Parts: sequence; C-alpha cells; structure tokens
Amino acid sequence: MAMLFLVRHGHAAAGFEGHHDPGLDMLGRQHADATARHLAPLGPLAIYSSPLARARETAMPLAERWAVEALIEPRVSEIPSPTSDLTARAQWLRQAMQGRWRDLPPDLNEWRDALIQCLLDIREDAVVFCHYVAINVAVGAAIGDDRLVAFRPDYGSVTRIVNVDGRLRVIELGREASTTVG
Repeated sequence: MAMLFLVRHGHAAAGFEGHHDPGLDMLGRQHADATARHLAPLGPLAIYSSPLARARETAMPLAERWAVEALIEPRVSEIPSPTSDLTARAQWLRQAMQGRWRDLPPDLNEWRDALIQCLLDIREDAVVFCHYVAINVAVGAAIGDDRLVAFRPDYGSVTRIVNVDGRLRVIELGREASTTVG
C-alpha cells in the first residue's frame, strides 16, 4: 500500500488565461514553504512533480529540505487544452469544469486514464506536486465520481490517497477553497 500526498501547486504568477506556464508569485512561494514545513517530518520520501513551472517551484523547498531530486512526471501535468489561445482555453476550461468526463473527447479521457495509471504505478510513499484538475482526477477515481470537479483543493493543500491493491482510496481531502479560472 502506497500513501500518496497530492499537493496542489502554490499560487501562480498568472492565471490559466494569462500565461502558458507561469511560475509562482510571492504568495505561491509562501504556499510552497508552508507545504514543505508541513510535510518535512514525513520524509524523506520520493517526490514527483508535474513539468510545469508552478508545480516544480512548489516542490523545490521540500526537495531541498529532504536533499532529494524531484522526479518530473508529465502524466500529472495540467489537463491538456484543445487550443493554445489563452482566452479560448480559459473559456473552455470554465465550461469543462462544469461537466463530466464521459462528455469530453476521447483524448482527454485518455489523459485522465494515464494520470490514474501513473498514480497506481507509484509503489512507494511519495509526494506528488500537481494541479487542480489532476487532483480531482485522483479523487474522482477513488470515490467513483465522474465530474471534472469533485472538490476544490486550495493552493498548497495536501490530499492523501492510498493505492490499495490497484485501486485509489481517499484518506483525507486537502484544504478547500474557491478557485476561478482566469
């Protein structure tokens, strides 16, 4: 049984509508430091991170404390957008987040399945720095919820999930907050 600590990245310097790959702003760096302090007594554990800057930067303080290298894992990245136009992708995501996976195109369901398989493939206790929708994928799979948004993880929050015999199970949802896409 592997315990997975899914961490939502800290507050980004720009929203989904403002930049393709923003890093953290000052508040986001505070989230990263607070998360590192919270998780430090548990490790060192393996650290996985989305390749996006905001996730990598959130992982950095914990990786430094534990003197480990964060492994970059593309399968826990942000949900793929059907467009690179920033305004259009924000509008698309706002609409998609109101729906269910079964209503989305096959390529997005393939991304979802790959993310779930990635988490199932981790056989050791680990911290995974990722994104709002990615955490919702894991929680939805664990509780059998087909909605894109099963709960609203706050910046820097930690959701605990276990892999038991090839199935994800929620141990504890992270702190929730209201999130807007923009």
